[in-house]
Amino acid sequence: MRTRSLLVTLVLLAAPACATYRDELLRSQQAVEQGQHDRALALLRDLEPDMMRLPTPERAQYAYLRGITDYRIGHRADARHWLSIARAYEDASPGVLPTDWKGRTNAALDEMNQVVQSEGHPALAAQHKGVDDVEPSGATGGGGAKAPPPTKP
Repeated sequence: MRTRSLLVTLVLLAAPACATYRDELLRSQQAVEQGQHDRALALLRDLEPDMMRLPTPERAQYAYLRGITDYRIGHRADARHWLSIARAYEDASPGVLPTDWKGRTNAALDEMNQVVQSEGHPALAAQHKGVDDVEPSGATGGGGAKAPPPTKP
């Protein structure tokens, strides 16, 4: 009986933590949508140590938001890392990313991978293109999560 009450207590203590992580992820998404990329990056970096406590769909969301934020700020190597993780989540569970997020992920990764293949990895540090350069043509919304609006850095 004592073990069961301890288990119930632990579960009850963990539930608010998950809600807090989700709230922090939502705040970071709102910052991205409002073009507040420095704020979004700070929120996402703060959440990073706890990312694995999120359910898989929210991990994919975290990876996308972190990658697109890094991309928009100009941290191309970090963007490539996080967007690759977002793509891996999408490949493992198709539909985990909204269609427009998937399109942006693929377009940004294709662009950065071409740079790496033609000029080498250090060339990513020299790039500073805006997000409009990775907008897929014909991308439409979907999947429930709202995509960040196009902004200029």
